[in-house]
Amino acid sequence: MSTTRRSLLRGGAGLAGGALLASGAAAQSFPFTPNQRYPDPAVQILDPSFARYRIYSSTLEQVATGMRWAEGPAYFPEGGYLLCSDIPNNRIMKFDEKDGRFTVFRENANYSNGNARDRQGRLLTCEHSVTRRVTRTEKDGSITVLADSFEGKRLNAPNDIVVRSDDTIWFTDPLFGINGEWEGSRARPEQPTTNVYRIGTDGKLSAVITDLVNPNGLAFSPDESKLYVVEWKGTPNRSIWRYDVQADGRVANKTKFIDAADQGALDGFKVDRDGNLWCGWGSNGALEAEPREVGGRRVYALRGKPEELDGVMVFNPEGKAIGFIRLPERCANLAFGGPKNNRLYMTASHSLYALHVEAHGAV
Repeated sequence: MSTTRRSLLRGGAGLAGGALLASGAAAQSFPFTPNQRYPDPAVQILDPSFARYRIYSSTLEQVATGMRWAEGPAYFPEGGYLLCSDIPNNRIMKFDEKDGRFTVFRENANYSNGNARDRQGRLLTCEHSVTRRVTRTEKDGSITVLADSFEGKRLNAPNDIVVRSDDTIWFTDPLFGINGEWEGSRARPEQPTTNVYRIGTDGKLSAVITDLVNPNGLAFSPDESKLYVVEWKGTPNRSIWRYDVQADGRVANKTKFIDAADQGALDGFKVDRDGNLWCGWGSNGALEAEPREVGGRRVYALRGKPEELDGVMVFNPEGKAIGFIRLPERCANLAFGGPKNNRLYMTASHSLYALHVEAHGAV
């Protein structure tokens, strides 16, 4: 796709802080104009308790665009930048808060999905196709492989990743990266189940959860006594399960915490210091039972209205929905960042959005 100066300016007119479009690999831009009214109507209060987290004079910003499917945001406070995956374009992108530049951090990223920063400030990456492994990028730029197999068989497609304060690394391993050719390369799964794994400080890999169908996002409660995991399939709706984390690293007492009814689709999420869950949200793709007339054709439309589902749903520690941030694109994942850890970054389809809030990331 050719890009003229005029189309670049038109597509980037709404970008905050002079951010650039992602270049190369048929990048798709998504024009956006910030709302001029305070408080921003995109921030919806579903319960009065959410009002304390809304900043009256803060508005939703599109800080970058030009990706095909944005995922895996991870913020690095030392450098004041955020990394995220552009999975179909097989690259990791970098947004620099200082100058608003949006550039390619890594090409040929093995269709990376989830990213995280470890306690030493190094990048952890779920390479969810081709290599199908979890890696660490050292300070000198070299790559260390942390996990690529379990019990002699290759991992499926590492998806999302989180680091606990004891330096153990936890990640999910569904099938998405090997199910087709869009987010990687089709391959036969070797693991009999789709698991949640833990990498101990001794490097040993253990399967801590083996009974979820395609586990996706995961995060700990602020005190790390609870582990939350999204199950993409296997229940009537996408769900978040809650587990008690035991001293030896095992989990127990599986409990259904959130059921994403109303055609909603959970994906990645983060927890704030108060224990609220900020969840990527959008249509689950389910079709209506009967077709409807559209332009002279009988079409099976999506259930619900995706334009009303796209965004971030916020749940309190009891699992009650208290707030919603509407986005013009479906949100896959998010991360807290900024100098004060109160800037919510949201990877949504083609773009990266940001919103300052009165909440801070738990880790």
